[in-house]
Amino acid sequence: MSTRRRAGLAAAAVATLALTAACGSSANQSAGTATTDNVQPAGQGTSDYGYGSSGGAGGQAGGDSGGKAPQAAPSAGELALHQDTELGPVVTDAKGMTLYRFDKDTADPSKSNCSGSCATTWPVVPADGATAPAGIDKSKLGSVTRADGTKQLTIGGWPAYRYAKDTKPGDTKGQGVGGTWNALAADGKKAGAQKPGDVSVFDHPQLGSILVDNMGRTLYRFNKDSAWPMKFGCNDACLDTWKPAKPADRSKLNGIAPKLISTVTRPDGTRQLAVDCWPVYWFTGDKQPGDINGQGKMGLWFAVSKEGKKITTTP
Repeated sequence: MSTRRRAGLAAAAVATLALTAACGSSANQSAGTATTDNVQPAGQGTSDYGYGSSGGAGGQAGGDSGGKAPQAAPSAGELALHQDTELGPVVTDAKGMTLYRFDKDTADPSKSNCSGSCATTWPVVPADGATAPAGIDKSKLGSVTRADGTKQLTIGGWPAYRYAKDTKPGDTKGQGVGGTWNALAADGKKAGAQKPGDVSVFDHPQLGSILVDNMGRTLYRFNKDSAWPMKFGCNDACLDTWKPAKPADRSKLNGIAPKLISTVTRPDGTRQLAVDCWPVYWFTGDKQPGDINGQGKMGLWFAVSKEGKKITTTP
């Protein structure tokens, strides 16, 4: 190879190296600019959405979570109500994970005071994608804009959180932590204010105050039954769909007068709860507290008010 050709190749190599370095530098600078300008939808950002167990069980407000950036929190999806044996109906996300409120937040106006390490222990619930089931008034759902610009779900004005130490649906390990954290009730108030009873009153967003059993299931009466003389119109195959409610202990009632509660004996000898002398049932088509799928069925089945009267309103 001639001396001139070797010199030409060397010069080309130097030029290529210089161009590569310049492109790398330009690409890095461009990538940095793209990161700075990147805007993610509410509920998809990474700030304050960690699921680690650090940060203290009490979940103190503020603080730096440290370490790598926490992962984005999943949407709550369609909310649900879960009947807890101690707390009564509590709000959960679509996967059954309990949602909580923080006493150091405010509801009017809505404001979150949980960030940094607090939000690592108590992951924020994004507002995006959250919808209400039958038992939650959808007007109670809202959002609050956090300091990082993301929108957090609110229920009754209270910002909603999950708890990092809840590991399976129905867990309520966050209840009472630090004396400031409580599971959310359907209206945004603290769950557990009233212990579940054998018969309780549930404030339904469409039907008003209705009676429910100890599992939170809506109680119904049947037009083909009668209170006096006692008559049972639901028998045989009917009982596959409409289950006679179990008798109640009058000392374990919430919101209903004991004088309205009695027990009747069915033709097969089983005992059934009666309200104002009417036999009452729960519907197999209801899957969670607040469900009223049996209301108005065939024009014969109706929920019962706290006064013991049938509610004829049909949603």
